[in-house]
Amino acid sequence: MSTTQSERLRELLEPLVISQGLDLEEIAVDSVGRKRVLRVVVDSDTGADLDQIADVSRELSAKLDETDAMGEGEYTLEVGTPGAERQLTEHRHYLRAVDRLVRFQLTEGGELVARILDVDDTGLDLEVPGVKGRKATSRRLGFAEIDRARVQVEFNRKDKKDMTEEEEA
Repeated sequence: MSTTQSERLRELLEPLVISQGLDLEEIAVDSVGRKRVLRVVVDSDTGADLDQIADVSRELSAKLDETDAMGEGEYTLEVGTPGAERQLTEHRHYLRAVDRLVRFQLTEGGELVARILDVDDTGLDLEVPGVKGRKATSRRLGFAEIDRARVQVEFNRKDKKDMTEEEEA
């Protein structure tokens, strides 16, 4: 997809997404055989539920139908959220990932897996899990030290609500 088409689509669709209380995270047009697929990724600080995604999908579809932004050919519109292992690229992504385990690729090489405890304008306060029974340690990581960051899926971690309920029992 050309930068021009991407910019046009973003300018056209972003106000509609924002009006639904969501952020437009990504737009991609892919060819699948002879058909094209327009993928729109949306999110918010509280996440996006199925009703919100359906509403924004209808709004985007109507707007695309009344314009020539996608040209004359057939295409399929897919609207969704970033997914469980989302890449963190914006400050708001880090804020949304507080209390999540993240794999960081560091600018000076190497990698770090840690839980985000707090986010401010210059970086992150992290908890680095202990290895082989050792206690977790604290670490400060500036945004300039991060090359890439991706949320990790945790299957057996209890959320804070579950841990509080167990402590009370």
